[in-house]
Amino acid sequence: MKSKRLDLGRAALVLCAALAFTPPAPAQGPSEVTVNVFPGGFNWGIYVAQERGLFEKNGIRVTVQATPGSVAQMTGLSEGKFDIAMTAVDNIVAYVEGQGEAPIGPQPEFFAFMGSDTGFLSLVTVSDVKTVTDLKGRTLSVDALTTGYAFVLFDILRRSGLSEGDYKVDKVGGMVQRWNALHEHKQDGTMLSTPYNILAKAAGFTQLATATKVIGHYQGNVAAARRSWAAANKDKVVAYIRAYVEAIDWLYDRANRDEAVRILRKNLPQMSQDLAERSYDELLDPQDGFFRQGRIDMAGLKTVLELRSRYGKPTKNLTDPMKYYDPAYHAAAMAK
Repeated sequence: MKSKRLDLGRAALVLCAALAFTPPAPAQGPSEVTVNVFPGGFNWGIYVAQERGLFEKNGIRVTVQATPGSVAQMTGLSEGKFDIAMTAVDNIVAYVEGQGEAPIGPQPEFFAFMGSDTGFLSLVTVSDVKTVTDLKGRTLSVDALTTGYAFVLFDILRRSGLSEGDYKVDKVGGMVQRWNALHEHKQDGTMLSTPYNILAKAAGFTQLATATKVIGHYQGNVAAARRSWAAANKDKVVAYIRAYVEAIDWLYDRANRDEAVRILRKNLPQMSQDLAERSYDELLDPQDGFFRQGRIDMAGLKTVLELRSRYGKPTKNLTDPMKYYDPAYHAAAMAK
């Protein structure tokens, strides 16, 4: 009996020693988050957050996907093919209301949780068009007829006296596709964001109007997700907001301008040094540049609802901006 006790004691000592020298489990790496975007300089905050390790600092690793247009993006979001969409908030409103162009039906799961910018929208046309009224009888391009920035275009035309039937509209796709089509003179005008408006002016096209100068406050791009995914991944959403806000703050510090331009050109290698520097001046304009603190412009969101109430099909009177935006995630991210 004594021998058995000794054997058990030795076994216990061996087990304790083994446990003592068992290497610790490796630390858990950053959580993966996939973000779907329209290509362009308006993703600068994401590029900076990746380059400077701001996402990892907040516990996530971000993979960026490019989309050719809103139909593909909203379809992918509905199917859970990615986690977050950087998109026009009008797309979110459209699909919540069942007015989207993709045949996926109403999407009450869609919502915005962070604001980014006005969309930096300008109406750009071929050189022989000198005024908005000159677009009568001309062909314009949009991403989709029922979503995105098409309604901004329609309202700029309306305010200059042009109504439906005075012009033709072609569905072309996202910003890259519309710029390429305009450059090839397939249409006579379109809405372009920075830096494509700068490219267009350099190529001899005319920038007729800046959207916010015509229609006032406008909420353009936002970060959006599905409600069920966000509720199950609150830490990821909060981390994304914090990293993005820190990146925008870094961009606004003009001491970082040269490094910021380098990061932009690294991610958009086709962009010239001059174009990148001019993009900085527009996208980081203290008055009209990226929104600080990831805020949503509520007056701008109400403008989006007003335009959709005017042009959306089937017609609906949309008045409640909080149906499409949940501020709880932003509040959690800003709490220190």
